[in-house]
Amino acid sequence: MKCALVTGGSRGIGRSICQKLANAGFHVLINYRSNTAEAEKTLGSIADTNGSAELLAFDISNPEEVKSELGDWIDSHQSHVEVLVNNAGISSDNLLIWMKSSEWDSVLDTNLNSFFHVTKMVLKDMLANKYGRIINIVSLSGQKGMSGQVNYSAAKAGIIGATKALAQEVGKRKVTVNAVAPGFIKTDMTHDLPEKDLKKLIPLNRFGDPEEVANVVEFLASDKSSYITGETISVNGGLYT
Repeated sequence: MKCALVTGGSRGIGRSICQKLANAGFHVLINYRSNTAEAEKTLGSIADTNGSAELLAFDISNPEEVKSELGDWIDSHQSHVEVLVNNAGISSDNLLIWMKSSEWDSVLDTNLNSFFHVTKMVLKDMLANKYGRIINIVSLSGQKGMSGQVNYSAAKAGIIGATKALAQEVGKRKVTVNAVAPGFIKTDMTHDLPEKDLKKLIPLNRFGDPEEVANVVEFLASDKSSYITGETISVNGGLYT
């Protein structure tokens, strides 16, 4: 059974990615931290299309939880994770001069340090099986920087650098590592943004849909992307390339 782990799979872009990978034939591990109700909606939507999935709750920023929950799943199943989508993330926006240490630490822990904890846990089996797809969801903020998001921009830029470096480490074992950088996508995180004003900055003149990000992830998770690694693919309507 082909397995794909999607962190932060309960809502928004994560939910669309879970649905898309399930439709592609993967058994999807839907990771979430605490919003069980939304995670069950994702699980239900996959079941409605006869897809295969299960819930896997743990805090990606907590290395002990990653080890106990994800580690236990790996140890107790013959299947291994072929596709990892590091999608979960949070933002805590503030100007740097007013930013609290807790705002810096929480964003770096969830968006950057979690990449290390989760990826390391699944990488061993990928290397042993000489196959794997690691896909990191980054951001326009990590490419160009964003005022009021020094913490978030730093974390996402760090993932872009890690993507390039890890791709060089594992390429000979047929494991690819890529990133997808969404721009303004219609999710809970962008709900309060002035869409009418911001879309004027976007050449395609609209916000994107989560499914449009998921389409790129599905491609990178497939054999069709076998000669692509170390890349960051933007899904931003032409706002920044």
